[in-house]
Amino acid sequence: MASSASIRLKELLHNNTMSSAPELVIQLGEKKVQCVACGHRCTVLPGRSGVCRVRFNHDGELRAPAGYVAGAAIDPIEKKPFYHAFPARDALSFGMLGCDYHCSYCQNWVSSQTLRDDQAVSGIRMCSPETLIEIARMQKVPVMVSTYNEPLITADWAVEIFKLARAEGIVCGFVSNGNATPEVLEYLRPYVDLYKIDLKSFSDRNYRRLGGVLQHVLDTIRRVREMEFWTEIITLVVPEFNDSDDELKQIADFLAGVSCDIPWHVTAFHPDYKMTGPPRTPAKTLIRAYDIGKAAGLKFVYAGNLGGRVGDREDTFCPSCGSRLIERQGFFVRDNRMKGDNCPDCGTRIPGVWEADPPKQTGGMGMPMPVALC
Repeated sequence: MASSASIRLKELLHNNTMSSAPELVIQLGEKKVQCVACGHRCTVLPGRSGVCRVRFNHDGELRAPAGYVAGAAIDPIEKKPFYHAFPARDALSFGMLGCDYHCSYCQNWVSSQTLRDDQAVSGIRMCSPETLIEIARMQKVPVMVSTYNEPLITADWAVEIFKLARAEGIVCGFVSNGNATPEVLEYLRPYVDLYKIDLKSFSDRNYRRLGGVLQHVLDTIRRVREMEFWTEIITLVVPEFNDSDDELKQIADFLAGVSCDIPWHVTAFHPDYKMTGPPRTPAKTLIRAYDIGKAAGLKFVYAGNLGGRVGDREDTFCPSCGSRLIERQGFFVRDNRMKGDNCPDCGTRIPGVWEADPPKQTGGMGMPMPVALC
């Protein structure tokens, strides 16, 4: 039985919506609609919602979340993680509620599993796109990112924000599970330049346990590269789930087959939500995954979120001359030698989104800073 808090939250979310972008809905007649914001392509009857629970059919109109955030913070762009875009800079990150997956180890489950799990009751704060842009302007951040929950299912409102952001010269990004459709990527492309995708496994069986389909994600990775989003991939390496040499090699070989320039982040799992059985991922597993990625031909592999325990595998090196270009520890940039697109020692072009005059180090302690919303 749903708790009173979850019922109130459902009512609140129902009342804070907008009409879905027409690019993300197909009218099927008899007031039925098909949502194409994510790869599930839900057919939604009047009075019902899609798999995500937050996009719903109101009398033949597909409604999408709008007008609030469940979280907003200024944090290092390395936390997203983007390592080849605006290093040592902060990004304004914001997220809403809901997800089209139900990952048993989700670290943001309180916000992502809203309306699916009665224990997932997250507070929200009403705000306008203009409010978020004003915060970004005041904090002088060069990047805004839709993250925390799955941004595909809240893409309509993110685009309303990003339209204003681009007018201010702010670069925009998505941190996503990659369960996209061609339609939603075409809708996002004019406003989104940075796209991080979770490649959670190379087993379709594992993906279906999480609520997804492997092929949808592989197709998205290929498509975002073809559409020239700046793309980085992350794999959370989970013991007993996806940490075998064979599976890690399949992931690395696939990415190298798309482009050896794609940065691949391999990060450590810790028990959370409903997956409390497997142990924490040890540093030696990330080092093994790193070595597999390099052996596959990937030029940029990063062992993340175990700062200081993986040697120099958090750093960026020139693939031609071997010079250290960016030195990191965790989310903190200790030294950034990239000025423009090229290695300062040999002139090799380094793929990414770089600044001509970037900061040499992360400001402050490289930690998130929550923002106050009116």
